[in-house]
Amino acid sequence: MAKFTCNFISYTLKRTVDITVVIPSPTIPESMGMTKEGACSHTPAEKYPVVYLLHGMGNNHATWTGYTNVEMYAEERQIAIVNLSAENKSYVKVGGDDFFTFVSKELPDFVCGMFPISRKPEDTYIAGLSMGGFGTLVHALNFPERFAAFGAFSAAVKLNPAQLAGGDTNAAQETAPEPQYDPATLADQIVQDGKKFPKAYLACGAKDFLFEANREFRDKLLSLGADVTWDEHPDYGHEWRFWDLEVEKFLDWLPRTDAYGVAGKRQI
Repeated sequence: MAKFTCNFISYTLKRTVDITVVIPSPTIPESMGMTKEGACSHTPAEKYPVVYLLHGMGNNHATWTGYTNVEMYAEERQIAIVNLSAENKSYVKVGGDDFFTFVSKELPDFVCGMFPISRKPEDTYIAGLSMGGFGTLVHALNFPERFAAFGAFSAAVKLNPAQLAGGDTNAAQETAPEPQYDPATLADQIVQDGKKFPKAYLACGAKDFLFEANREFRDKLLSLGADVTWDEHPDYGHEWRFWDLEVEKFLDWLPRTDAYGVAGKRQI
């Protein structure tokens, strides 16, 4: 696996941003077998499908690859992973920081322009944990036509971005999030607009303080006709052990149609 740590100037945020991009590449056993003329190449036959994988509160672009085996899982399944640092801004516009536009427009433009990553909606997925689960729901439900599927692990479904970002806490507690950042409102809007939900994978540990909120949101999506896969575990709370398990399950669950996915899981 090739892992790139990038620092680039964002035209949306007007400052530099850190991201980690993981791209499948030859392993040591594979490289030892590259003896035929023309076999030694770092140019992929096709562009890779991608998961935009969002971190939780207090984390950054390096946390997913630091606390889980997602780099290995992605290599085995021949899929690219993109992580970014979104601070505690919930992947939406808070104050002068427009992470909503950055994630929805600029980030895909950058990574698809710089790396062999597919722009096709059928090859594009988004997932995240806790605050990143909230961000996943906001982006997948605002732009259902852009994603084949999404995954929300221990999602902070009822998060108020202004409060989390350190704004006026009292006012934030009394005021609901803007409709474009409220997963429940967005789910209703998809039905009203006659659009189709991306396939959904939701998971939460039974000991997690967000468990009931996640089950309620699962039931809401099901009532609206969404295709939802649900996973829970009785022994886990809000913790990395659970998210490491779930990101691997999620990658195996993805409804892939790309050439790498059709070939099946690689034996490494």
